[in-house]
Amino acid sequence: MTRPLTAGKTRVHDVDALRGFALLGIFIVNITFMASGYPGSLVTDPAFSSTFDDVVRGLSSVFVDMKFYLLFSFLFGYSFTLQVQAAARADAAFAPRMLRRIAGLFALGVLHIVLLYGGDILTTYAVVCLILFWMRGVRDRTALRVAAVVYGVVLFSALVSGLFLDRSAFVPSGAEALANAERSTNALLGGWGDVIGEHLDGLSLLVVQAVSLQGPAGLAMFLLGMVAGRRRLFALVRGDEPVLRRIQWLGFPIGIAGGVVYALGGGNGNTLAVSASIATAPLLTAAYVATLLRVMHRAAFVRDALAPAGRIALTNYLAQALFGLLVFTGVGLGLAGTFSPLATTGLAVAFFAVQLAGSAWWLRRHRYGPAEWLLRWITNARRPAWRA
Repeated sequence: MTRPLTAGKTRVHDVDALRGFALLGIFIVNITFMASGYPGSLVTDPAFSSTFDDVVRGLSSVFVDMKFYLLFSFLFGYSFTLQVQAAARADAAFAPRMLRRIAGLFALGVLHIVLLYGGDILTTYAVVCLILFWMRGVRDRTALRVAAVVYGVVLFSALVSGLFLDRSAFVPSGAEALANAERSTNALLGGWGDVIGEHLDGLSLLVVQAVSLQGPAGLAMFLLGMVAGRRRLFALVRGDEPVLRRIQWLGFPIGIAGGVVYALGGGNGNTLAVSASIATAPLLTAAYVATLLRVMHRAAFVRDALAPAGRIALTNYLAQALFGLLVFTGVGLGLAGTFSPLATTGLAVAFFAVQLAGSAWWLRRHRYGPAEWLLRWITNARRPAWRA
């Protein structure tokens, strides 16, 4: 039976709104690394080591860290199915279109790393998407099994590392880490050469994270999202399904408990603590999704506020990095090392509010965000319309 057009529109708006919500969480995490060299060195800035600062960092560890990356990855897999459908509607071969899109995404990621922010996810997404592209013909059951195995391997590897590997053999001592953090912060306060050099110095860590955690975890979420997209999950949801409440009842207590273990255990500085986050973060992410779906279907203004930002998510993701560059580095205001954990979080929320308003304004006049327009041009090998 064919569903009415309004249901399709609701589905698109739900996906966009969830993506916009994910953007906020990703920025709250990323801005801490943009604002100082200390988080990337896994040490606390001595200037912001009060109990209150620790509580703010702990709350971010419990409720934000990793959860929104998983959601963003899931939605990337869901959108992959929309690309398949778009190629079919255009009566165009999907393979060359998607391969061009992946190449374009990778190129944007490289520019992002070099010029804006070293903690990029676009290049990782592009590489992992090649695997998703290769697996696009597998059955749903196979995709779900592979996702479970891949994520299980990530968790098992973290547990084994935490139990049997001696971190002191390859992790700097506390004094050395503090010195590295101070050097990194000073580099951010320099000019273009210093900032780019700092971004490139972090490439090895970026690759290690992509191979050990972000890439495999992203692939698992891609596959789950692809299955959800095939089954038109967000086209069918009404917001009042009992399963959404069950997800909340299960996801919030277990997910928050795992986040507390992660935070109290030392966060990213303790591999066993990271294992707790890996094991429970998907449940808290699912609870967030269930809650937002319930809220949006009762209060449409929430969806209307978030959806424009999610619709041009790539542009907004890059704009967040540009904002961090201009605020914290010597290329701009040079405020690196001066913001407390609460101040960086507040700044992220404030800028995201500007993005919500700016995205709605932009889409009243244009069909796509600037980055989406460019990526669509690369994907279709034809210049798209610019104005709405």
